[in-house]
Amino acid sequence: MLKRPRVAAPLRRAVILSGLLLALVVSITSAQAPDSFRFAILGDRTGDPQPGVYEQVWKEVAAEHPAFAVSVGDTIEGMNDASAVAEWQQIDHLLAPFRRIPLYLTPGNHDIWSPASEEMFKRYAKHAAHYSFDYGPAHFTILDNSRSEELAAEELAFLESDLKAHARQPLKFVISHRPSWLVNAALGNADFPLHQLARRYGVRYVIAGHVHQILHIELQGVAYVSMPSSGGHLRLSRAYQDGWFFGYSWIEVTGGRTNFQIKELKAPRGQGRISKVTDWGLAGLLKQEQREPVPAQ
Repeated sequence: MLKRPRVAAPLRRAVILSGLLLALVVSITSAQAPDSFRFAILGDRTGDPQPGVYEQVWKEVAAEHPAFAVSVGDTIEGMNDASAVAEWQQIDHLLAPFRRIPLYLTPGNHDIWSPASEEMFKRYAKHAAHYSFDYGPAHFTILDNSRSEELAAEELAFLESDLKAHARQPLKFVISHRPSWLVNAALGNADFPLHQLARRYGVRYVIAGHVHQILHIELQGVAYVSMPSSGGHLRLSRAYQDGWFFGYSWIEVTGGRTNFQIKELKAPRGQGRISKVTDWGLAGLLKQEQREPVPAQ
C-alpha cells in the first residue's frame, strides 16, 4: 500500500493560507468588476410629481436586487433656492430604506437651475454635475445639460476626453437629462457632435429623460433612448402604446452584451407589462399587435 508523503505542519499551513488569500483576491476582484450584472435606470421623479409613484418604483427595483441604479434627473421639484435643501433632505429620507443600492444621479433642470442649486446637487449627490464610472465591462458617462437644451462645448469636451480615456471598455453608456439629440436622431441626421463622438468611441446607448415618454431611435449602431416617467406627470394621450406610462429600465449585462428591458409599474399604477427597448420607436410601440385599441370617446 502506498504511503502518503507527510507535509510539515508549517508548510501545510502556509499552503492553505496562500490558497485562502488567492480565493479572497479572486472574490474581491469578481465583486468589484463582474462580467455579468443587472442595474436599473430610473426616469424623472418630478416635473409635477405624482404621489407614490417614485416610492413604488424603488420598491419594485429593490425587489430585483440590482447592482446599482442610475437616475436620468429631476430628482427634486426644485426651481427655488430657498426650499431646495428641504427637498434634498426629503429625498434622503425617502431613499433611506434602499441605501444598500448605489444611486448615480444625473442633474436635471429641476435639480440645477442656479449656482446655489448646483452646489446643493453636488453636496447631496456626492459627485460633480458631470462625471463617469466603470462597472465590470461597462463605462457610464454622465453629462450635465440641466440649464440648456443643447450640450455645451465643455460637456462635449469632457465626453471626448472621458471616452478616450476609457476606450477599452467594451460597453459604453452616455446619459444626460435632456434629449438634446432628439431632433437630429429623429431626422436621421448623423452630422452632430454627440453622435460623431458616440460613433468614434463605440458608444452603444445614449439615454435621457425630461419628456416622460419612452422613445427609441437607432442611428448607425447607436441606440438613443428617452426614458418613461418614474413619477413626473404623463402628457398627451397617457396611453401605454404611445409610450406614456410609469416605469423604469432594467438592464442585464453579460460581458459586452445587454438585455435592455422596459418595465411598466405593477398595480395600482400600471399593469406590469415588460417589453424590450427595441419594441419601441419614435411614436410608441412598433408592432401593431402590441398596441391596445383606444377606447371610444
